[in-house]
Amino acid sequence: MLKGSEATLMPASVGLTFRFMTSAPVRVPVAARLATARRYLMCPPRFFTVEYSINPWMDPSRPVSTEGALAEWSALKETYELLGHKVETIEPQPGLPDMVFAANSGTVVDGLVLGARFRAPQRAAEADFYRTWFLDHGYRDVVMPEKTNEAEGDFTWTGDVLLAGTGFRTDPGAHAEAQEVLGVPVVSLRLVDPRYYHLDVALFVLTEAGPGTRAHIAYYPEAFSPGTQRLLRRLYPDAILATAEDAACLGLNAVSDGQNVVIPREATNLIAAVKAHGYTPHLVDITELRKSGGGPKCCTMELRG
Repeated sequence: MLKGSEATLMPASVGLTFRFMTSAPVRVPVAARLATARRYLMCPPRFFTVEYSINPWMDPSRPVSTEGALAEWSALKETYELLGHKVETIEPQPGLPDMVFAANSGTVVDGLVLGARFRAPQRAAEADFYRTWFLDHGYRDVVMPEKTNEAEGDFTWTGDVLLAGTGFRTDPGAHAEAQEVLGVPVVSLRLVDPRYYHLDVALFVLTEAGPGTRAHIAYYPEAFSPGTQRLLRRLYPDAILATAEDAACLGLNAVSDGQNVVIPREATNLIAAVKAHGYTPHLVDITELRKSGGGPKCCTMELRG
């Protein structure tokens, strides 16, 4: 566990584990994983409900518990804090039930902020509340986009490149805009399954790239176009491949600090896989939040720099 804001080397088994990707086991060396302290922005779901449908997960006819969602969110926030991470919060606003999904409202790299422009009109007002939060908290390099982008919903920082999803929400032109604003290389990935309408429900980073090392990721191949699948195999040949069952419970909407992985409890195959690769899973309940198509990552914007 992290102490305060210091990064600590987390003990993990060093040896050999097995991945059953083929008929014969593949031997994979597992190194000790390093957790680094993170800073997150979250929004309590005090006004959470499902009163419209803008993705396949949302059904306004199903009962939803605001109290249950708040309990899930509180447990998630406490998990981060127990792991030594700093959590900032923004005040929720009435009439914006999806404001809890903070990841959709900003992408922060090296202290530079690219805001969001939502595709669905029901969420459009969220972007300015987050813009105001950044300005009130000392951020001066805040750019609001011209193109539609749903921030960390479709932008995933790997430590050396920004993986950028498109196909359902974020405009392809927003990828070039992100590169210009954030000053980092961008790799476009095409999503093809409407259930996985954002990149952050189809892929997450386990360990960021470092000097001489590439990022380690997990993803669900069938969420992506054939060409994107080939690209991901080329870029990340050692990735963990999630099953359909993992994806269907939003198991890939997970958050990793390089050693600890906060993950929906139903993603049993993925949990076993990340554990076999030397990570420590921390299971959370997202029963209510999932009714709006969100999970741990959707609730968590990372403030980098």
